[in-house]
Amino acid sequence: MSVTEMFSSIQGSLSADQDVREDIRKVVQALEQTGREILTVLQSVHQTAGFKEIPSKCERARELFSTVRTQIAELKTKFPTEQYYRFHEHWRFVLQRLAFLATFVVYLETETLVVREEVAKILGIEVVREKGFHLDVEDYLAGVLIMASELSRLAVNSVTAGDYTRPLRISNFINGLDSGFRLLNLKNDPLRKRYDGLKYDVKKIEEVVYDLSIRGLAKDP
Repeated sequence: MSVTEMFSSIQGSLSADQDVREDIRKVVQALEQTGREILTVLQSVHQTAGFKEIPSKCERARELFSTVRTQIAELKTKFPTEQYYRFHEHWRFVLQRLAFLATFVVYLETETLVVREEVAKILGIEVVREKGFHLDVEDYLAGVLIMASELSRLAVNSVTAGDYTRPLRISNFINGLDSGFRLLNLKNDPLRKRYDGLKYDVKKIEEVVYDLSIRGLAKDP
């Protein structure tokens, strides 16, 4: 094979790879848009009247997750199954955001932490790497940490809405979450940085609870 033929072959491989990345990018953009729609629905729970609408907002978010499952099913067809981590960076961020949205919906519904298997089910993907497109442990944990920040905001807005018991429940939940993360030996730099932010969320919620306590408004439900 001549040098020209060799480099022509390489160019063909590069072009094919670029086509795959472009196809992935288009589907990921659609996923990001659906994620923004779900977030818009859930953001309304921070408003004063939103607390009464939590069940209906969660129901609407669940409906939108059906679109997410359809889009992820399409994404799976855009690359070979065994090359998941080769293209992982293209959807890592949006998958973490979707994991956050799924955990937030379940928390609003049950005030509990949803397991990774259930989040994967909501998204229509696997948890076992060998089965192909899956929810990585790090992506799940990143989603949980994003939810913690959202809950610290919810604690503040609960007081504004006159719901004085919710911040206590959120505080208990976040403290439990913090205890769980302390059991992990995190060496993943991005995940470690997100975990460092959890300390500020804990402090912020504790300040809300303390303020309620000195005002005599904090009563255990």
